[in-house]
Amino acid sequence: MTKLRIISPHFTDKSTEVAELKAYVDALGSDGLEISHTTIPTGPISIECELDMALAAPGTIEEAVCAAKEGIDAVVISCFGDPALAACREAAKILVLGPGQTSMHAAALLGHRFSVITVVESVRSVIENMAREYAVADKLASIRVINIPVVELASDMAAVNEALAKEAIAAVKEDRADVIVLGCTGFLGSAEVVVAKLKAQGIDVPVIDPIPVSIAMAQALCTLGLKHSSRLYACDPAKPTKGYDALAGKLDA
Repeated sequence: MTKLRIISPHFTDKSTEVAELKAYVDALGSDGLEISHTTIPTGPISIECELDMALAAPGTIEEAVCAAKEGIDAVVISCFGDPALAACREAAKILVLGPGQTSMHAAALLGHRFSVITVVESVRSVIENMAREYAVADKLASIRVINIPVVELASDMAAVNEALAKEAIAAVKEDRADVIVLGCTGFLGSAEVVVAKLKAQGIDVPVIDPIPVSIAMAQALCTLGLKHSSRLYACDPAKPTKGYDALAGKLDA
């Protein structure tokens, strides 16, 4: 049995948001996979820039460490920006995947070039930097935005899906993308709709939904007995750190 923990690296005051995510990922569950979910207690309400990423980091690291201490086999950080990804791997010492990295590498397997469609303009530079860090920048055909903030996505998913499909069509026709990557985990469940709208236009390309791809990859790697190299993701024992007593205590334990 693979025990997987999904960490949402933002706080939410919407009780339905956690329930909806859990219902969706539970539906993805298969034999040998147990999925649980948590959010961070402090941090931004959404992640749309580097500042948001930094503010989300301490809580995300803390939840990853807690997951490891509970006997969880793998963690998926539920944000395309992969906040605190490397730090979580160092601190938790279990498999930790970021949907951004996982989706980009999956896209590189499925086509020569891929386009990422994301929420707002401020995310563009974040994704550009990620592509360079993950060594897939030469595969990135374009980054397109739908100009709908994360906190407004759930209010009208029909409009979101229309905007995603419009940009996906343009990415294929104008940017020569072979694969479309949905660049926000708030687009959960939209891939199927976008695929249908693309096919209606005679376009048959893969559309990657980051969370399902990351869950499937996590289960596959755990089944194979693989996790990140301790040669790379290693750090000294926790040192005195002012103002982060709760986190430092968990790292010391």
